[in-house]
Amino acid sequence: MGKRLIPPEKGAVEEVALREALEERYLAYALSTIMNRALPDARDGLKPVHRRILYGMRLLRLDPGSAFKKSAKVVGDVMGNFHPHGDQAIYDALVRLAQDFAQRYPLVDGQGNFGNIDGDNAAAMRYTEARLTEVARLLIDGIDEDAVDFRPSYDGTGEEPVVLPAAFPNLLANGSQGIAVGMATSIPPHNAAELCDAALFLIDNPKARSRTLLKYVKGPDFPTGGVIVDTPESIAEAYTTGRGSFRVRARWRTEDTGRGTYVVVINEMPWLVQKSRLVEKLAELLNDKKLPLVADVRDESAEDVRLVIEPRSRTVDAELLMESLFKLTELESRIPLNMNVLVKGRIPQVLGLAEVLREWLDHRRDVLLRRSKHRLAEIEHRLEVLGGYLIAYLNLDKVIKIIRTQDEPKPVLMKTFKLSEVQADAILNMRLRNLRKLEEMQIRAEDKALREERTKLKSLIGSTDQQWKTITGQIKEIKEKFGPKTELGKRRTTFGIAPAHDEAAIEEAMVVREPITVVVSEKGWIRALRGHVADLSGVTFKTDDALKFAFPTETTAKVLIFASNGKFYTLDASKLPGGRGHGEPVRMYFDLDQDADVVAALAYQGGRKFLLASHGGNGFVVPEEEVLGTTRKGKQVLNLKAPDRAAALTTVDGELAAVVGENRKMVIFKLEQVPEMTRGRGVRLQRYKDGGLSDVATFKGSDGLTWIDSASRSFTLSLKELANWRGNRGDAGRIRPDRFLTNNKFRSTPAAGKADEEE
Repeated sequence: MGKRLIPPEKGAVEEVALREALEERYLAYALSTIMNRALPDARDGLKPVHRRILYGMRLLRLDPGSAFKKSAKVVGDVMGNFHPHGDQAIYDALVRLAQDFAQRYPLVDGQGNFGNIDGDNAAAMRYTEARLTEVARLLIDGIDEDAVDFRPSYDGTGEEPVVLPAAFPNLLANGSQGIAVGMATSIPPHNAAELCDAALFLIDNPKARSRTLLKYVKGPDFPTGGVIVDTPESIAEAYTTGRGSFRVRARWRTEDTGRGTYVVVINEMPWLVQKSRLVEKLAELLNDKKLPLVADVRDESAEDVRLVIEPRSRTVDAELLMESLFKLTELESRIPLNMNVLVKGRIPQVLGLAEVLREWLDHRRDVLLRRSKHRLAEIEHRLEVLGGYLIAYLNLDKVIKIIRTQDEPKPVLMKTFKLSEVQADAILNMRLRNLRKLEEMQIRAEDKALREERTKLKSLIGSTDQQWKTITGQIKEIKEKFGPKTELGKRRTTFGIAPAHDEAAIEEAMVVREPITVVVSEKGWIRALRGHVADLSGVTFKTDDALKFAFPTETTAKVLIFASNGKFYTLDASKLPGGRGHGEPVRMYFDLDQDADVVAALAYQGGRKFLLASHGGNGFVVPEEEVLGTTRKGKQVLNLKAPDRAAALTTVDGELAAVVGENRKMVIFKLEQVPEMTRGRGVRLQRYKDGGLSDVATFKGSDGLTWIDSASRSFTLSLKELANWRGNRGDAGRIRPDRFLTNNKFRSTPAAGKADEEE
């Protein structure tokens, strides 16, 4: 049992509204997350945990070239002195700083297992060792020269830097990822030499815009390489606004394996994609038969990435194969850009490229001024000391006599030679060996050099032009150190254009082409039977349900559904449920009103024309290409006025049209009397006193009109025998011929699929 809370004495209770208390506490939490955890500082590009790690390593003297120390030692010191959070959190941050596949310019030089691109974790901190890299040294350089402000550490026993001097453009060079409360940041890595060029241009042209700087900064430069396939316009927009994204693809090539065969080899992955997870995904897609162009996938990686993809046959187009993989897997990855950073370490703000570089340059100027003033103060102090030494040399015997004879020589020295307290202390602390003659000459030389340096520093502090000239020199040194000729500095990510492929060809490449039979029931349930099934007598349905439509097609085809609301809906045959169960309602695939019904279902072929008709007797001809709908809402083709509804659809095959109504009357007229439209109410096909239209058909005069009954018996009347029903569009017609179907249809439902197949 914990200790019971004792309520305060009467009169000491303060009532606070719950809402206000929650708002205040949540705001405090949000600000803490934004300021002290998730967002990087625009000046050094670091979050507090990374800054504390680097500073802690500096205190441990883990400079580049020094001996490594255990990561556990670093983590322990950082946790104890600066970052009172979980040791694993600190170690995870340290590991990421050392991973050359995650950081473009690693800040920690790691020895041991620091993880890999497969997503394997680093070894425990007791096994790994670390020290700083040259890039980290540049970030910290000058921290002992009052370059930045310090603040008390969490327990008040020590101090930590608010920001690092940052002689390296770390924010953009290494990027940053973070999720705060109500905001996030996502900055991809860039090429340091390009950033230096842009910064140098910005120094000469302070009002330059982000678009102008894109002449130097082409785009991100990821540690794992890859190819960016965005347009220059979208890249420019992202850098101008500070928000956007980049499409990054794996780099691949083909390798000839003899006899006309080849394999595709992937040797560079998109940034932050785990290779092992990607290989698992590829294997899964292969097993699910969603990669018909691929025969096998092998991971032959050693030190370098080598992912081998074997095509199904030598005739497979490599670019089409890769397009299908880019569409389905992380071989194409979208890297977001959200340059949300802490400006001056306090204000979260989304900045463009020019503003981010300006923040860094202004910080470098502040650091230069602070270091110059610190050095100036050191010089003034040293000159004061040297002045005291010179007085001592000129009056050496007298000085020695005072020190030997006086109990308190300091005030006597100060009074006799008009020395300052600093000078008197320096003389009294002087060693005997420094009294040699040579020392006086060295002091005079040092005094002269320091006076010259003081003059230069005062000139620098007083001249903005000199300050920027100095910063320009520093940036040029960084560019030289990380230029395109160096192994670390040369650009790894290139730019390209995604080849233009027909979307239909890519879709087809992602589905195994197999024959199927699509079955639609009276109540609107749809499924796909394997193979072309001619005999549907064995197909079972739910209670009170029956077959309505059935037609053969392939898994790569699209299925058109014409509904009674006059809309066409498009389905991918590959996405239909299998034939083992009763299928799924078509309403799962698109937005179909509850009172609407399926009028027709057929496979899309292209190039055909349909005759559409409403129950009210209106209709028109529409090209098949015009009815393809790409959304769940479908495409309105036949306009209807309530309570009218779509009633029939037939494929145009011939020059004559036959229309039969619910009143059992039929009329035949030339199809040329019906207009071709892409959308509308159409024209009157048949006139009715009671009821409405039942079915439509088209036929060639030379073949005659054929209908099929429920027993699959075919009946045909020649044009001569149909003379009594010949007329014009809009006529009432005459009673249908003998032996015509009792349901007033030209084809009975079970045979509908067969008739479509014959067409």
